[in-house]
Amino acid sequence: MTPLTPEQVQIIKATVPVLAQHGETITTKFYADMLEAHPELKNIFNNTHQATGHQSRALAGSLYAYASNIDDLGKLSPAVELICHKHVSLYIRPEHYNIVGEHLLKTMKTVLGAAATPDILGAWEAAYWQLANIMINKEDGLYKEAEGWTDWKDFKIVRKEKEAEDITSFYLQPVESNLKLPIFKPGQYISVNVFVDELDGGVWQARQYSLSDAPGKDYLRISVKREPGVEVGEPSDMTHPGYLSNIMHEKKNVGDTVRVSHPWGDFYFEEEEDKSAPIVLISAGVGLTCLNSILNATLEHSSRPVTWIQGARDSKTRAFKKEIDGLAEKKSNLHTVYFSSSPQEGELQGQDYDIRGRVNLDSIDKKVLFTDSDKTLYFTCGPQQFMLDVEAKLKTYGVPAERIHMELFGTGGIPRV
Repeated sequence: MTPLTPEQVQIIKATVPVLAQHGETITTKFYADMLEAHPELKNIFNNTHQATGHQSRALAGSLYAYASNIDDLGKLSPAVELICHKHVSLYIRPEHYNIVGEHLLKTMKTVLGAAATPDILGAWEAAYWQLANIMINKEDGLYKEAEGWTDWKDFKIVRKEKEAEDITSFYLQPVESNLKLPIFKPGQYISVNVFVDELDGGVWQARQYSLSDAPGKDYLRISVKREPGVEVGEPSDMTHPGYLSNIMHEKKNVGDTVRVSHPWGDFYFEEEEDKSAPIVLISAGVGLTCLNSILNATLEHSSRPVTWIQGARDSKTRAFKKEIDGLAEKKSNLHTVYFSSSPQEGELQGQDYDIRGRVNLDSIDKKVLFTDSDKTLYFTCGPQQFMLDVEAKLKTYGVPAERIHMELFGTGGIPRV
């Protein structure tokens, strides 16, 4: 496609108020019509996000952001990077962009009616393919980095270990004996693809799970949180956000196979030349999984100062404490701080946890937060508001945004402040 003309750029910018008013109506109808015409795509799109409207809202937000920044696409680079990694983990192909483009323009015309003039539709077709080609090219580069691992691979569950009341680790090894596991970047994830026979007569569904151990092992480890209150097989629960995690906990056991993607993700820690720079890892709940990979990898390869800050409800829901405490006994460069929001009767402060309450950086000695260093890197993962609160607090200490890294998991990412 040829670049947008100046006139087309102005048309796209002029449609920003239209997207603000009708964006979600457009994207909701778009997904419904596209999946009806191409039911095979149900094997790619997250059924839960479709049912809850999360996917439609995310796409509406993306279209709005794209139109608003059509003449300065550099601002969208972080979002494009995030989405492209997600796409390759689901094996999105160029032909999928043809289907999406066709149905998106068709839906715009239907919803907007007479307001969708040929000039507006022409501008949006050009704009769509401008972005699509950027993403197709980026994704092509990522596929090449995978060195031939460009489709789902069967992995066997060789070990299943309960880490906490609601978190279980799965150790996965490739069924293909000649498949060499890549040295992924600590913090990245894999997509796990399972067949759900209760949905629409049977569909494949994929979810992204952070790798929870250091690279270089003969296995890939994920640690999956099971959401409570879900009955596997119950139609009323099939759209619950934790439905796939319950299948993993209840139905997948040692010896079973699942389909796995190559590791991807734009949230990771990469060893720098200066291995003395401190890192601070701040998590809440199951957000510790990707940070655990960073922790293990860092302690294997450097003696840099590391602070591990973890929030959990109580000891029953806190994963990896025994493992991490064992590392702290051996590694003088590791400092740990455990928060418990609701410690159970019999739990001892100073033994089972350090500070009662939710994670609060003001309660921590600034010496172990290393805020006096202009090299310290901060990695945080947990619920959306938790990450935003951590970022806001670190900024009050004078930490610039470029040294604060958040795991923007899920569709659409989260807003930065």
